[in-house]
Amino acid sequence: MTIRRLDPILADRIAAGEVVERPSAAVKELVENALDAGATRVDVTIEGGGQKLIRVIDDGDGMVEADLALCVERHATSKIPDGDLTNIATLGFRGEALPSIASVARLEIFSRASGAEHGSKLRVEFGAVGALVPAALAQGTRVEVRDLFAATPARLKFLKSERSEAQAVADAVKRLAMANPGVRFSLGGEGLSGFDHQACPPGVEGLLARLTQVLGRDFRDNALAVEAERDSVKLWGFAGLPTWHRANSLAQYVFVNGRPVRDRQIAGAIRAAYMDYLSSDRHPSLALFLECPPRMVDVNVHPAKAEVRFADPGFIRGLVIGALKQSLASALHKAAQSHAPAALQKFAGLPQAGSQAGFFARPAPARDWDWRASPAHPNSQAGFDDSANDFYDAAPAADARAHEIAPAPDDLAAPLGAARAQIHETYIIAQTSDGLVLVDQHAAHERLVYERLKRARAENGVSRQALLSPLVVDLNEADAARLVEAAPLLASLGLALEPFGPGAVAVHEAPAELKIAAIEPLLRDLADSLAEEGQAAPLEKKLDHVLATMACHHSVRAGRRLAPEEMNALLREMERTPGAGQCNHGRPTYVELKLADIEKLFGRR
Repeated sequence: MTIRRLDPILADRIAAGEVVERPSAAVKELVENALDAGATRVDVTIEGGGQKLIRVIDDGDGMVEADLALCVERHATSKIPDGDLTNIATLGFRGEALPSIASVARLEIFSRASGAEHGSKLRVEFGAVGALVPAALAQGTRVEVRDLFAATPARLKFLKSERSEAQAVADAVKRLAMANPGVRFSLGGEGLSGFDHQACPPGVEGLLARLTQVLGRDFRDNALAVEAERDSVKLWGFAGLPTWHRANSLAQYVFVNGRPVRDRQIAGAIRAAYMDYLSSDRHPSLALFLECPPRMVDVNVHPAKAEVRFADPGFIRGLVIGALKQSLASALHKAAQSHAPAALQKFAGLPQAGSQAGFFARPAPARDWDWRASPAHPNSQAGFDDSANDFYDAAPAADARAHEIAPAPDDLAAPLGAARAQIHETYIIAQTSDGLVLVDQHAAHERLVYERLKRARAENGVSRQALLSPLVVDLNEADAARLVEAAPLLASLGLALEPFGPGAVAVHEAPAELKIAAIEPLLRDLADSLAEEGQAAPLEKKLDHVLATMACHHSVRAGRRLAPEEMNALLREMERTPGAGQCNHGRPTYVELKLADIEKLFGRR
């Protein structure tokens, strides 16, 4: 076939398919341009999910007439002054967003530079550039995109509903707002609930205020500060408590040099950091900001700049894991505050969806109910035939021995209070200075024993056993090579192996807690993990799982009656132990109820 040059407009439309996948991508490019121009306020308006209209107004530096004429030409940009693609310090830099959008839509740009006598207007219709004309405008830029993809009807077939596209636009603007707390952001339009986030002061408090604006008060109430710095790389942000988790990872926001990204390496580091606190099907909520020299990260690996590539991914992974683990450990026994309102609703008997039952509603008795079978029916001395000796002889459900001893002032002032009773030989009721705490004794002690076993492993190393004869495991050559290359790391975890011919390894030692039959599938999992993430997380995870199982069997079981001293000792150790707010499976170990909320249940407030 004969090779020919494509029509320039057609080439722009093909490029638009890479940069502008949907309306939200166009909004993202336009807002990033506004931020690079030094805007302190960005207003976004959409119609028809962004397909009918996108309007972005900013108060940034603006453009003079010559720059406005160039901004819609391919590969024209002001953001690479020295031509060094390894030193990108701006959000948008490719020089193709505006011409790509203009090739598939009707584009109008109004702009006025600082000090200019008047603004200018440029109109582009599906790639055809019009003439510059004067326009009345304050300093800044207004970009209007109409009839997006009208020139490429095939693209319209792949768009979702207007509401879905509008929500995608809102998500894109929210991410950029989170990364720029000092800028005022507003969003309005059809199919979404708009917002107007005021600019926040600089610093950590300002960042938390912006995250509260975007993610809500629940995030603020359950967030832990994250901060770490190593060499020239800085990490900060906020991470949610393990007991405040989600069913997916959509509530994880990661920013690299102010750019919202979805990086597989960082996502794996987040999973590893929360591995001890959450079950595998739950995900934390967090917002992390990574700042590093531009030369350490390649932002040009994805057309929409949604992915990045680090020069040293292992260094970044270690920094993220270490910072998150340090923050989670500093939280000690702290648990999510959202469990208390749920517990209060249960106590109050608030109606569920579609139900009319309330606290004072009395359920109808069963048709076959016999009052004589009730353990609370009166005895024969009151004139009835049946007695209730079993009722009077039954052991009480609550052990109130702790109530016989006056609580120590120090215990009452402690975060988890002083033990006052044990009910159903499973739950401890503790009194605090301003409320009460209900503790699941088995779940709490399970976490304490688990952390104790992990500390012992860290201090004394992994106990290992030498195999009577080496275990030879056949693998493909690539997997075997990865395991051999990682042999020093695996040896530190108790797994000693060496190459045994092409595509095989021989295991000489293994962790004592592992069964021999589990070694071969573990090696295969390790090889897969090394291929995907370049680290040996499965072995550590397997050992932690064994320790968690041991902790479960060695902890205080439900149904065991505890003395007051034992209950108080358990509470004090919970306050000193990292992660004591949740068990090894991510469930809360205690619920705290404030006295003011309890008084509301009884109409005292």
